[in-house]
Amino acid sequence: MKILITGGAGFIGSHLTDRLIKENHKVVVLDNLSTGKKENLTPHFFKKWGVNPRAKFYKIDVCSPKIFEILKKEKPEVIFHYAAQIDVRKSVEDPVQDAKTNILGSLNIIQNFISVNQHNNQRKSVFLKKFIFASTGGAIYGEAEIIPTPENYLAVPLSPYGIAKLTIEKYLNYYHKVFGLSYVSLRLANVYGPRQNSKGEAGVVAIFCDKLLNNKKPIINGDGTQTRDFVFVDDVVEANLLALEKDKVGLFNVGTGKETSVNEIFQKLKELMKIEIEPEYKEAKKGDLKRSCLDYSKIKKELGWQSRYSLDEGFKKTILYFSKKIKN
Repeated sequence: MKILITGGAGFIGSHLTDRLIKENHKVVVLDNLSTGKKENLTPHFFKKWGVNPRAKFYKIDVCSPKIFEILKKEKPEVIFHYAAQIDVRKSVEDPVQDAKTNILGSLNIIQNFISVNQHNNQRKSVFLKKFIFASTGGAIYGEAEIIPTPENYLAVPLSPYGIAKLTIEKYLNYYHKVFGLSYVSLRLANVYGPRQNSKGEAGVVAIFCDKLLNNKKPIINGDGTQTRDFVFVDDVVEANLLALEKDKVGLFNVGTGKETSVNEIFQKLKELMKIEIEPEYKEAKKGDLKRSCLDYSKIKKELGWQSRYSLDEGFKKTILYFSKKIKN
Protein backbone atom coordinates (compact mmCIF):
# COMPACT_ATOMS: atom_id res chain seq x y z
CA MET A 1 0.00 0.00 0.00
CA LYS A 2 1.20 3.55 -0.72
CA ILE A 3 1.23 5.48 2.56
CA LEU A 4 2.18 9.08 3.28
CA ILE A 5 3.23 10.20 6.78
CA THR A 6 3.42 13.86 7.72
CA GLY A 7 5.91 14.42 10.53
CA GLY A 8 7.47 11.07 9.67
CA ALA A 9 10.93 12.11 10.89
CA GLY A 10 9.56 13.01 14.32
CA PHE A 11 9.27 10.96 17.50
CA ILE A 12 6.14 8.87 16.89
CA GLY A 13 6.17 9.35 13.11
CA SER A 14 9.63 7.80 12.68
CA HIS A 15 8.68 4.71 14.69
CA LEU A 16 5.57 4.40 12.52
CA THR A 17 7.70 4.83 9.39
CA ASP A 18 9.98 1.99 10.51
CA ARG A 19 7.06 -0.31 11.16
CA LEU A 20 5.28 0.41 7.87
CA ILE A 21 8.47 -0.23 5.89
CA LYS A 22 8.94 -3.47 7.84
CA GLU A 23 5.38 -4.42 6.81
CA ASN A 24 6.42 -3.85 3.15
CA HIS A 25 4.32 -0.74 2.54
CA LYS A 26 5.57 2.00 0.21
CA VAL A 27 6.20 5.02 2.43
CA VAL A 28 6.42 8.73 1.67
CA VAL A 29 7.50 11.06 4.47
CA LEU A 30 6.78 14.79 4.64
CA ASP A 31 8.65 16.69 7.36
CA ASN A 32 10.02 20.22 7.64
CA LEU A 33 12.63 18.99 10.17
CA SER A 34 11.78 21.78 12.62
CA THR A 35 11.65 19.16 15.38
CA GLY A 36 11.98 15.94 13.38
CA LYS A 37 15.46 14.62 12.60
CA LYS A 38 16.88 12.73 9.64
CA GLU A 39 18.76 10.40 11.98
CA ASN A 40 15.37 9.20 13.26
CA LEU A 41 14.94 7.62 9.85
CA THR A 42 18.23 5.71 10.02
CA PRO A 43 19.00 2.92 9.34
CA HIS A 44 15.67 1.70 7.99
CA PHE A 45 14.98 4.72 5.83
CA PHE A 46 18.33 6.07 4.68
CA LYS A 47 21.40 4.19 3.56
CA LYS A 48 24.50 6.38 3.45
CA TRP A 49 22.09 9.34 3.17
CA GLY A 50 20.47 7.90 0.08
CA VAL A 51 16.76 7.11 0.01
CA ASN A 52 15.36 3.68 0.69
CA PRO A 53 13.86 2.49 -2.63
CA ARG A 54 10.59 1.72 -0.82
CA ALA A 55 10.27 5.25 0.53
CA LYS A 56 10.64 8.91 -0.33
CA PHE A 57 11.42 11.94 1.81
CA TYR A 58 10.24 15.50 1.17
CA LYS A 59 11.47 18.35 3.32
CA ILE A 60 8.34 20.51 3.32
CA ASP A 61 5.98 22.29 5.70
CA VAL A 62 2.36 21.13 5.95
CA CYS A 63 1.23 24.68 5.18
CA SER A 64 3.06 24.73 1.83
CA PRO A 65 1.01 25.26 -1.35
CA LYS A 66 3.19 22.56 -2.96
CA ILE A 67 1.40 19.84 -0.99
CA PHE A 68 -1.15 19.36 -3.80
CA GLU A 69 1.55 18.58 -6.36
CA ILE A 70 3.24 16.08 -4.05
CA LEU A 71 -0.03 14.26 -3.36
CA LYS A 72 -0.90 14.33 -7.06
CA LYS A 73 2.48 12.82 -7.90
CA GLU A 74 2.67 10.22 -5.12
CA LYS A 75 -1.00 9.13 -5.06
CA PRO A 76 -1.06 7.88 -1.45
CA GLU A 77 -3.88 5.55 -0.50
CA VAL A 78 -3.56 6.45 3.18
CA ILE A 79 -2.27 9.47 5.09
CA PHE A 80 -1.06 9.37 8.67
CA HIS A 81 -1.03 12.97 9.88
CA TYR A 82 1.55 13.40 12.65
CA ALA A 83 3.06 16.77 11.76
CA ALA A 84 2.08 19.26 14.46
CA GLN A 85 3.10 21.90 16.95
CA ILE A 86 3.04 19.56 19.98
CA ASP A 87 3.85 21.85 22.91
CA VAL A 88 0.77 22.79 24.97
CA ARG A 89 2.65 25.64 26.66
CA LYS A 90 3.78 27.14 23.36
CA SER A 91 0.18 27.04 22.19
CA VAL A 92 -0.78 29.08 25.25
CA GLU A 93 2.01 31.58 24.57
CA ASP A 94 1.24 31.89 20.85
CA PRO A 95 -2.24 30.61 19.90
CA VAL A 96 -2.06 32.14 16.42
CA GLN A 97 1.08 30.24 15.44
CA ASP A 98 -0.34 27.06 16.93
CA ALA A 99 -3.50 27.47 14.85
CA LYS A 100 -1.48 28.10 11.67
CA THR A 101 0.26 24.75 12.01
CA ASN A 102 -2.31 22.59 13.76
CA ILE A 103 -5.48 23.88 12.11
CA LEU A 104 -4.52 25.48 8.79
CA GLY A 105 -1.66 23.05 8.15
CA SER A 106 -3.90 20.06 8.86
CA LEU A 107 -6.65 21.45 6.62
CA ASN A 108 -4.10 21.94 3.87
CA ILE A 109 -3.25 18.22 4.00
CA ILE A 110 -6.87 17.03 4.25
CA GLN A 111 -8.31 19.36 1.60
CA ASN A 112 -5.55 18.52 -0.88
CA PHE A 113 -6.05 14.80 -0.22
CA ILE A 114 -9.71 15.31 -1.17
CA SER A 115 -8.88 17.56 -4.15
CA VAL A 116 -6.34 15.16 -5.60
CA ASN A 117 -8.82 12.32 -5.24
CA GLN A 118 -11.48 14.33 -7.06
CA HIS A 119 -8.96 15.19 -9.78
CA ASN A 120 -8.13 11.51 -10.29
CA ASN A 121 -11.76 10.41 -10.10
CA GLN A 122 -12.35 12.28 -13.35
CA ARG A 123 -9.69 10.03 -14.85
CA LYS A 124 -11.26 6.92 -13.28
CA SER A 125 -8.31 6.46 -10.89
CA VAL A 126 -9.69 6.23 -7.35
CA PHE A 127 -7.04 5.87 -4.64
CA LEU A 128 -8.34 7.75 -1.58
CA LYS A 129 -8.84 5.26 1.26
CA LYS A 130 -8.20 6.54 4.76
CA PHE A 131 -6.92 9.48 6.82
CA ILE A 132 -5.48 8.67 10.26
CA PHE A 133 -5.06 11.65 12.55
CA ALA A 134 -2.84 11.96 15.62
CA SER A 135 -5.12 13.76 18.05
CA THR A 136 -4.69 14.21 21.80
CA GLY A 137 -6.37 12.49 24.70
CA GLY A 138 -4.34 14.43 27.22
CA ALA A 139 -5.43 17.95 26.25
CA ILE A 140 -8.76 17.49 24.49
CA TYR A 141 -11.01 16.68 27.46
CA GLY A 142 -9.90 19.49 29.76
CA GLU A 143 -10.30 18.90 33.51
CA ALA A 144 -12.55 15.87 33.14
CA GLU A 145 -14.83 14.81 35.96
CA ILE A 146 -14.81 11.20 34.77
CA ILE A 147 -11.43 9.43 35.11
CA PRO A 148 -10.50 7.37 33.07
CA THR A 149 -12.24 9.51 30.45
CA PRO A 150 -14.23 7.89 27.59
CA GLU A 151 -14.55 9.27 24.05
CA ASN A 152 -18.18 10.33 24.57
CA TYR A 153 -17.23 12.69 27.40
CA LEU A 154 -17.85 16.33 26.42
CA ALA A 155 -14.49 17.69 25.26
CA VAL A 156 -13.74 21.13 26.69
CA PRO A 157 -10.03 21.78 26.02
CA LEU A 158 -8.19 24.27 28.24
CA SER A 159 -5.40 25.04 25.77
CA PRO A 160 -5.20 26.24 22.14
CA TYR A 161 -3.40 22.98 21.35
CA GLY A 162 -6.37 20.91 22.55
CA ILE A 163 -8.80 23.25 20.78
CA ALA A 164 -6.91 22.82 17.50
CA LYS A 165 -6.98 19.02 17.72
CA LEU A 166 -10.71 19.03 18.48
CA THR A 167 -11.30 21.40 15.57
CA ILE A 168 -9.60 19.03 13.12
CA GLU A 169 -11.69 16.13 14.44
CA LYS A 170 -14.80 18.18 13.61
CA TYR A 171 -13.45 18.85 10.12
CA LEU A 172 -12.72 15.16 9.60
CA ASN A 173 -16.31 14.32 10.51
CA TYR A 174 -17.43 16.94 7.96
CA TYR A 175 -15.21 15.47 5.23
CA HIS A 176 -16.50 12.00 6.10
CA LYS A 177 -20.17 12.98 5.93
CA VAL A 178 -19.90 15.19 2.85
CA PHE A 179 -17.08 13.62 0.82
CA GLY A 180 -16.99 10.06 2.14
CA LEU A 181 -13.49 10.32 3.61
CA SER A 182 -12.79 7.35 5.85
CA TYR A 183 -10.91 8.53 8.92
CA VAL A 184 -9.70 7.50 12.36
CA SER A 185 -8.70 10.02 15.01
CA LEU A 186 -6.43 8.52 17.64
CA ARG A 187 -6.65 10.47 20.90
CA LEU A 188 -3.22 9.71 22.26
CA ALA A 189 -2.34 9.73 25.95
CA ASN A 190 1.14 10.91 27.04
CA VAL A 191 3.39 8.99 24.66
CA TYR A 192 7.00 8.31 25.69
CA GLY A 193 9.93 6.27 24.39
CA PRO A 194 13.15 6.37 22.34
CA ARG A 195 13.65 9.36 20.00
CA GLN A 196 11.42 11.68 22.00
CA ASN A 197 12.73 15.25 22.17
CA SER A 198 14.33 15.78 25.56
CA LYS A 199 15.19 19.43 25.02
CA GLY A 200 11.71 20.93 24.65
CA GLU A 201 8.78 21.31 27.05
CA ALA A 202 6.89 18.26 25.82
CA GLY A 203 7.79 14.74 26.98
CA VAL A 204 8.48 14.66 30.71
CA VAL A 205 9.94 11.13 30.62
CA ALA A 206 12.51 12.12 27.97
CA ILE A 207 13.35 15.33 29.82
CA PHE A 208 13.85 13.51 33.13
CA CYS A 209 16.03 10.83 31.47
CA ASP A 210 18.22 13.44 29.82
CA LYS A 211 18.64 15.48 33.01
CA LEU A 212 19.32 12.53 35.31
CA LEU A 213 21.82 10.89 32.97
CA ASN A 214 23.66 14.22 32.73
CA ASN A 215 23.64 14.64 36.55
CA LYS A 216 21.39 17.69 36.39
CA LYS A 217 18.35 18.57 38.46
CA PRO A 218 15.09 18.13 36.54
CA ILE A 219 12.45 20.82 36.97
CA ILE A 220 8.93 19.83 37.98
CA ASN A 221 6.32 22.50 37.32
CA GLY A 222 3.69 22.52 40.06
CA ASP A 223 3.81 20.15 43.03
CA GLY A 224 4.26 17.01 40.91
CA THR A 225 0.98 15.42 42.02
CA GLN A 226 -0.58 16.09 38.60
CA THR A 227 -1.32 12.78 36.88
CA ARG A 228 -1.03 11.56 33.32
CA ASP A 229 -1.66 8.37 31.37
CA PHE A 230 1.75 7.26 30.04
CA VAL A 231 1.76 4.93 27.01
CA PHE A 232 4.85 3.50 25.29
CA VAL A 233 5.51 4.46 21.67
CA ASP A 234 5.56 0.87 20.35
CA ASP A 235 2.03 0.39 21.71
CA VAL A 236 0.94 3.58 19.93
CA VAL A 237 2.42 2.34 16.64
CA GLU A 238 0.43 -0.87 17.05
CA ALA A 239 -2.76 1.18 17.49
CA ASN A 240 -1.98 3.00 14.23
CA LEU A 241 -1.51 -0.28 12.36
CA LEU A 242 -4.85 -1.56 13.63
CA ALA A 243 -6.52 1.72 12.60
CA LEU A 244 -5.09 1.14 9.13
CA GLU A 245 -6.18 -2.49 8.90
CA LYS A 246 -9.65 -2.36 10.46
CA ASP A 247 -12.66 -0.98 8.63
CA LYS A 248 -13.61 1.54 11.32
CA VAL A 249 -14.34 5.28 11.36
CA GLY A 250 -14.28 7.68 14.30
CA LEU A 251 -12.53 8.57 17.55
CA PHE A 252 -10.46 6.21 19.67
CA ASN A 253 -8.58 6.82 22.91
CA VAL A 254 -5.09 5.31 23.01
CA GLY A 255 -3.99 4.96 26.63
CA THR A 256 -3.50 2.56 29.49
CA GLY A 257 -6.35 3.61 31.78
CA LYS A 258 -3.80 4.11 34.58
CA GLU A 259 -2.98 7.42 36.29
CA THR A 260 0.62 8.08 37.29
CA SER A 261 1.80 11.29 38.93
CA VAL A 262 4.82 13.24 37.72
CA ASN A 263 6.44 12.63 41.12
CA GLU A 264 5.95 8.88 40.72
CA ILE A 265 7.48 8.99 37.24
CA PHE A 266 10.51 10.82 38.57
CA GLN A 267 11.01 8.41 41.48
CA LYS A 268 10.63 5.34 39.24
CA LEU A 269 13.23 6.65 36.76
CA LYS A 270 15.61 7.46 39.62
CA GLU A 271 15.31 3.93 40.98
CA LEU A 272 15.86 2.30 37.59
CA MET A 273 18.94 4.47 36.94
CA LYS A 274 20.19 4.21 40.54
CA ILE A 275 20.80 7.97 40.58
CA GLU A 276 20.34 10.13 43.67
CA ILE A 277 19.25 13.56 42.42
CA GLU A 278 16.29 15.56 43.68
CA PRO A 279 14.08 17.69 41.40
CA GLU A 280 13.57 21.43 41.56
CA TYR A 281 9.95 22.50 41.89
CA LYS A 282 8.67 25.61 40.11
CA GLU A 283 5.33 27.30 39.54
CA ALA A 284 2.72 25.36 37.56
CA LYS A 285 2.37 26.33 33.89
CA LYS A 286 -0.81 27.75 32.38
CA GLY A 287 -2.73 25.20 30.36
CA ASP A 288 -1.45 22.21 32.36
CA LEU A 289 -4.13 19.81 33.58
CA LYS A 290 -4.30 18.44 37.13
CA ARG A 291 -5.48 14.98 36.06
CA SER A 292 -5.59 13.12 32.75
CA CYS A 293 -6.25 9.44 32.09
CA LEU A 294 -8.00 7.67 29.20
CA ASP A 295 -10.61 4.94 29.04
CA TYR A 296 -9.41 2.59 26.26
CA SER A 297 -12.35 0.17 26.31
CA LYS A 298 -13.66 1.34 22.91
CA ILE A 299 -10.42 0.70 21.00
CA LYS A 300 -10.03 -2.63 22.80
CA LYS A 301 -13.52 -3.70 21.74
CA GLU A 302 -13.54 -2.36 18.16
CA LEU A 303 -9.87 -2.62 17.10
CA GLY A 304 -8.59 -5.25 19.51
CA TRP A 305 -5.91 -2.97 20.96
CA GLN A 306 -4.53 -2.56 24.45
CA SER A 307 -1.11 -1.56 25.73
CA ARG A 308 1.43 -4.35 26.20
CA TYR A 309 4.27 -2.48 27.86
CA SER A 310 4.36 -1.82 31.59
CA LEU A 311 5.96 1.43 32.76
CA ASP A 312 9.07 -0.45 33.92
CA GLU A 313 9.48 -2.17 30.53
CA GLY A 314 8.94 1.05 28.58
CA PHE A 315 11.18 3.07 30.90
CA LYS A 316 14.04 0.56 30.57
CA LYS A 317 13.95 0.81 26.78
CA THR A 318 13.79 4.61 26.97
CA ILE A 319 16.66 4.86 29.47
CA LEU A 320 18.79 2.56 27.29
CA TYR A 321 18.19 4.80 24.28
CA PHE A 322 19.16 8.00 26.07
CA SER A 323 22.18 6.31 27.70
CA LYS A 324 23.50 5.29 24.29
CA LYS A 325 22.78 8.74 22.89
CA ILE A 326 24.84 10.41 25.62
CA LYS A 327 27.75 7.97 25.10
CA ASN A 328 27.74 8.67 21.37
